[in-house]
Amino acid sequence: MKHIIAFAGSNSKTSINQQLVSYASSLVEDVNVTILDLNDFEMPLYGIDLEKEQGIPEKAKTFLKHIETTDGIILSLAEHNGAYTVAFKNVFDWMSRLESKTFFGKPMLLMATSPGARGGQSVLGVAAERFPFHDANIIGTYSLPSFSNNFDNGKITNEELNQQLLTHIKTFQEAL
Repeated sequence: MKHIIAFAGSNSKTSINQQLVSYASSLVEDVNVTILDLNDFEMPLYGIDLEKEQGIPEKAKTFLKHIETTDGIILSLAEHNGAYTVAFKNVFDWMSRLESKTFFGKPMLLMATSPGARGGQSVLGVAAERFPFHDANIIGTYSLPSFSNNFDNGKITNEELNQQLLTHIKTFQEAL
């Protein structure tokens, strides 16, 4: 049986992106899912001097191992000032010191949501442009706008937006 990992690029304990990624991963059929939480991978802020003094944290190695050993990735990025959160960027930076091709060519469904009408489209654009340099095989991008208006009780309530996600899930599943 295939195995996927799903996580939000957020360290908020009430992350709407974590809610979205949990829902999306539940739609993938006949796979084992591991949902990761960035709070379990808190590390010192990356810096070259710190790396020279202390080496690379074990948590970065563990996170990278999750990516290396999975068959696919569902990632929903929170957007802070149009870019990734510091929590995600820090994990990403540490991992990239171990392996520049951080995503190992794994199929990735890249998503974002936000309280606003743009649904994290800025961070999706940044990631869609940057991640291929790190061997991401992005098979689709999905944005859920106005989270509180379109998501309730653990699922997307807007049928059109839900159908869009289901189309992406099907493509992701076929890529596994």
